[in-house]
Amino acid sequence: MTHVHYKFFSAVNNYTALFDWPNITLMDLKSYIMDREKLRFSDLQVTDAQTKQEYKDDDALIPRGSSVIVRRIPRIGAKVRPSPGSCGKEPADFNHPKR
Repeated sequence: MTHVHYKFFSAVNNYTALFDWPNITLMDLKSYIMDREKLRFSDLQVTDAQTKQEYKDDDALIPRGSSVIVRRIPRIGAKVRPSPGSCGKEPADFNHPKR
C-alpha cells in the first residue's frame, strides 16, 4: 500500500490516506478526505507541503509519499441552512423563551 500524508491548515495532527495505486488524483484524494472527515457543503484546497504549489486540476496526480496541506473553502452555490438568529430571520418553528 502507498500513502499520502495530509494536514489541515489550522490543525496540529497529520493524517494518512492509504491507497493501492502508485499515484492518486486530486479528485480521489479530496473524496477520500471529505468522506473520512465527514465534510459537506465545502470544497478543499490542496497544496504541496514542501513547494507550496496548489493542486488545481482534479486530474493532477499526487505521487505516493507526498505531504499536502488541506484548507476547507466554501463551495460556490452551496445552500446552507443558517442557524436561528444568525441572519436576523428565525425559522417558523422557533419558539421564543417565555419571560
